[in-house]
Amino acid sequence: MKKAIQQMMIGPLCKDYNKTLELLKHIKEIGFDAIELNGYMIHKTPFIVRVLTKMAGMPSGSAGKLDWRSLIKESGLEVASLHTDLGSLERDLESVVNEALEFKTKYLVITGMYRFDYTNVEQLSLLCSRLNAVGEKVKKYGLSLLYHNHNVEFKRLSSGEFVYEYLLQHLNPDFVNFEFDSYWAIEAGVDIYSLLTKIGKRNRLHHINDRGSNKVGPFITPILESDSIELGNGSLDLKKLLAIDKINETDYVVLEMHKNYIDGSRILSIEISGKYLNENM
Repeated sequence: MKKAIQQMMIGPLCKDYNKTLELLKHIKEIGFDAIELNGYMIHKTPFIVRVLTKMAGMPSGSAGKLDWRSLIKESGLEVASLHTDLGSLERDLESVVNEALEFKTKYLVITGMYRFDYTNVEQLSLLCSRLNAVGEKVKKYGLSLLYHNHNVEFKRLSSGEFVYEYLLQHLNPDFVNFEFDSYWAIEAGVDIYSLLTKIGKRNRLHHINDRGSNKVGPFITPILESDSIELGNGSLDLKKLLAIDKINETDYVVLEMHKNYIDGSRILSIEISGKYLNENM
């Protein structure tokens, strides 16, 4: 089981090629084996895309202007996966597949759909069919398609089951498996330990995070808003999650924080979480 970092954690720090290379080498020195790349961060993207991703807590900085093929090669990091979208795979499968092969990763990851009614079973069934069809195609290239959750997948259907349970049942394990994000699942009130056990070996990558607050007192009220927080500093039983990952033979544990970095420092945050993973994996 290897340690990876999500590219979006370092987006604003990617000022130019040399600074980004120095940063990637530092991440390697901390103990990370790999980075998980995002399609929108390794290509030049429209201004509106950069604005929307920044508003969603996923700023790309100048990352899209850089040569990530050379950066990865020089840094010594592996590529754990390439995040893409279903539309791109359906429109231009070969381009996305070839890019993944160039980065020497075997995983393509699709995250939740925008402007999509997950509680509409007819639409959900169609989505599963589309994902299965694309997954079958990428498998022919030696790649695997994974589905990454947020919290919308824990809405309940009229049957009473979670959307995520429906996906587990209707996504063909021969063609589509999972990258489980435990932070978003626990935000939705789910028993993440039982669910991760249930997903089992279908969970190839695990987006890991802790949950808590970095605020210090004195406090105006006794109510703190929880957020993502450095590993080992929150309320999650991370050792239990990592133990389940080992049983599941998960390939990569992927660090991802969305905001709330300690002292406002992304680097310090990565160092603290990296130290935790080094000591507990």
